[in-house]
Amino acid sequence: MNGQLTIVGLGPGPSEWITPAADATISTADVVLGYESYLARLTPRRGQIFEASDNREELARAKRALEIASSGKRVVVVSGGDPGVFAMAAAVFEAVDNAPDLANDIDIRVEPGVTAMLAAAARIGAPLGHDFCAISLSDNLKPWATIEKRLRLAAEADFVIALYNPASKARPEQIQEAFRILSTIRAPETIVAFARAVGRADESIEITTLANAAKATCDMRTVVLVGSPSTRAVQGSHGRTWVYTPRFVRDA
Repeated sequence: MNGQLTIVGLGPGPSEWITPAADATISTADVVLGYESYLARLTPRRGQIFEASDNREELARAKRALEIASSGKRVVVVSGGDPGVFAMAAAVFEAVDNAPDLANDIDIRVEPGVTAMLAAAARIGAPLGHDFCAISLSDNLKPWATIEKRLRLAAEADFVIALYNPASKARPEQIQEAFRILSTIRAPETIVAFARAVGRADESIEITTLANAAKATCDMRTVVLVGSPSTRAVQGSHGRTWVYTPRFVRDA
């Protein structure tokens, strides 16, 4: 009997943001692996095994999932958000790339989820209404010089920029350095939105400008959206501010 391995995205937080397909896949799995805080969002059914591991053990988790699936089990690896965005899908295929024999006779699938920048964008309007990119500020898996280069080029290309992993206890200063780099290219009045814990009880949204962004606080549960030169803020009812990026680009 062939095994099955599915990498599933749980969305940013609320259970209603888990897709029906992802929910069905999890419910029929024999073994579910993931970071402990993600597994805590799920309730195992009778006979189902949950295997938790630390946040920095992605490749080991992927290899373990493949090994279990090779025995004929139905295995699920869970990620927050979408599994293909800075998450476990890449780790699984990296494990396969490193040891192709691990994937023999395993049906590997990816179930998409709502990634953090989409949830954040929905809260404030349509900031991703035109071209955008996503950059992780974590330098655990790539040098900071690469991040600096990508920030500069994305800013010069006028992309809206979604910043993932903006700050942690180990690297609190990198988000400030990112704002410094962007400030050399983008105007001070560029709109910046901080969306923390979107969809959860402690959700917070702050809309500010690049000139004042350094005063805001953020952590690993925050996604930061930096507007393009055309991103606009419009006032709605009851003092509500909506942010959007126009669908058109005028000729230079």
